Amino acid sequence: MAGKIPNDPIMCLSFVNTQLRDFYPDLDELCSAFDTERSELEKKLQAVGYTYDREKNQFR
Repeated sequence: MAGKIPNDPIMCLSFVNTQLRDFYPDLDELCSAFDTERSELEKKLQAVGYTYDREKNQFR
């Protein structure tokens, strides 16, 4: 899937959770598809209070 993850943290949160819900079984698959470092994505979302929940496959 071509595209770019939004830079704004809140837009990023919405985009990533939608992608995880609809297309990707886990965060690693999403990061691979978007050529994004998982640690950087997690750091960006942690800065606004969200962490990845592997069981729910979403940031909460």
